[in-house]
Amino acid sequence: MSAVEAGERNVVILGSGPAGLTAALYTARANLNPLVLKGVDAGGQLMLTTEVENFPGFPDAVLGPDLMERMEKQAGRFEAELLHQAATRVDLSTEPFSVWSGDQLWLARTLIITTGASARWLGIPGEEKLRGRGVSSCATCDGFFFRGRDLIVVGGGDSAMEEAIFLTRFATKVTVVHRRGELRASKIMQDRAFANDKIEFVWNSAPEEVLGEETVTGVALKDVNTGETSTIDAAGVFVAIGHTPNTELFEGQVDLDHGYVVVEEPTTRTSREGVFAAGDVVDHIYRQAITAAGMGCQAAIDAERYLEAKGH
Repeated sequence: MSAVEAGERNVVILGSGPAGLTAALYTARANLNPLVLKGVDAGGQLMLTTEVENFPGFPDAVLGPDLMERMEKQAGRFEAELLHQAATRVDLSTEPFSVWSGDQLWLARTLIITTGASARWLGIPGEEKLRGRGVSSCATCDGFFFRGRDLIVVGGGDSAMEEAIFLTRFATKVTVVHRRGELRASKIMQDRAFANDKIEFVWNSAPEEVLGEETVTGVALKDVNTGETSTIDAAGVFVAIGHTPNTELFEGQVDLDHGYVVVEEPTTRTSREGVFAAGDVVDHIYRQAITAAGMGCQAAIDAERYLEAKGH
């Protein structure tokens, strides 16, 4: 079946987290009538977060889904068109670019990629049920809620050590669970973690189940060498085994580095002229809602200037 062409757009934005919706707001206010294909996980990772206390302008905190709803309404107020569907294929080899969603086809003079990154999860019983109720992938988002509690961090890389060290500001004790007998983290991060008397290590162990009914009460572990099982009591489990950027659509079409879209810093230009990228699909260092929103603003301005230079 041939695709139904839905028209040519100045700007098509893929993704609807803070980066995508900020890009939509700015391009809409510039009268570029952007189309936003919100994606399957509309709203991005903030939809998994309960209270957001570190987004400027919300002194009493805001629920993650509420913040994304407000951003969406704000973009819609300036006539950004938001569709609850995902791009299934793109062709960036010719201009205008082709973007498909199922059997619909849009032509885009510029494309802004804000498809984000997905936290890698353990895939064990109890994890999904208790996500947002003690299971988290972001210490800077959720650490504050565990003041005076015992916590677990799963992972052995730099991000796991950063999470563990950060969490010691709030927790009475942080137990790092790692499936190997040594860390993968850089020497400096290892030294900092080992020097912190609030951090303990459980080696050669893998989580088997997150325990708890309404909230996390602990984790069941299995020793990968002996097969012995044990449990650790904790109020929270922070999974720090990496993120996977959502860039399968763009492989071979823009330059990627370990899956992340490469941009010409300090701009959001990709290796393909007219294609811009922002948020966690680019940024594997900060991964915050506010930095993603800032990059979304940059991408919108970059796209606007590109269109102006092209005479659109």
